[in-house]
Amino acid sequence: MAKTQQAEETRSDARAQRWVTKLAKEIAAFAKERGGSADGQIAYLGQRGVRLVLVGADGGWGDLVAPSREVAEKAAEKAGVTLHADLDGDLAARIRTGPYEWERMAGIQLGGPENR
Repeated sequence: MAKTQQAEETRSDARAQRWVTKLAKEIAAFAKERGGSADGQIAYLGQRGVRLVLVGADGGWGDLVAPSREVAEKAAEKAGVTLHADLDGDLAARIRTGPYEWERMAGIQLGGPENR
């Protein structure tokens, strides 16, 4: 029984490491595309995992979903991203939205284009 549990833990660790590697590559690519650096903030999503919101040096932003906070933290560290406790203050002020976001917000609130 102990061998079965140990094998499952090994598989779980390997799966988590694959997530870390994949997310770190995506985070690094985002940072490179957005001015060479990025900052992030992690928000709990429930059973689905966590949401890692990224803000690039140019104010562009995006997000990724990770299965756990630990995986998101390790991926951010591996990619060289600084994590913030909250998405407010200086970090939030850096976010730049474009026409797409404004159209989506207006569509949701004011009966604009349908949600797609």
